[in-house]
Amino acid sequence: MNVAVAAYDVKQGAFASASKAGPAPKRVVVGFGFWVFLLSDIVMFSALFAAYAVLARATAGGPAGNQLFNQGSVAIETACLLLSSYTCGMMSLAVSARRRADIYIFALMTFVLGAAFLYIEVHEFADMIARGATPQRSAFLSAFFTLVGCHGLHVTTGLIWLAVMMAQVAIKGIRPTVDRRLLCFALFWHALDIIWVWLFTAVYLMGVHP
Repeated sequence: MNVAVAAYDVKQGAFASASKAGPAPKRVVVGFGFWVFLLSDIVMFSALFAAYAVLARATAGGPAGNQLFNQGSVAIETACLLLSSYTCGMMSLAVSARRRADIYIFALMTFVLGAAFLYIEVHEFADMIARGATPQRSAFLSAFFTLVGCHGLHVTTGLIWLAVMMAQVAIKGIRPTVDRRLLCFALFWHALDIIWVWLFTAVYLMGVHP
């Protein structure tokens, strides 16, 4: 009986401690929710990767990857995006240290590198379309434009988000809400870099083999 009473008291004490602790901090809740969003985004990209893997050889007599891809420009694209991940990380450190000037500098570098990546990608798409390699030409090209274009749309969204965040830093300062949004942006941007490494390997490196 005494053991049962002691166990009950321990449980009551645990419940009381939990109730006193209250809900998790908002930064933790926001971070967890954003991780759930990122995981759902990765699931979507996984489906696109699977579709591309199935259709990569379905050229219908049209041009294949080894005839279309320019490894030099793709290497520059990759370097721009990977460097932007580094500058984004430096921006996050500047946010933690509350160094506003460094935040602007590294945010600008991230934006410029991301914009350069997009410019090269759009130029690549325009060149392919000018050579008749449109999404309607074959299942391979449909899968290629969908996968790579979806990633490009995410990068575009990230650049717009970054510009808005810099405006918020200028107007509101580094408030907790702004800090949380910058944390979410950094998670989003690093996730795009990871997805690009997969994309670069599966599409561009493996795609040059006939």
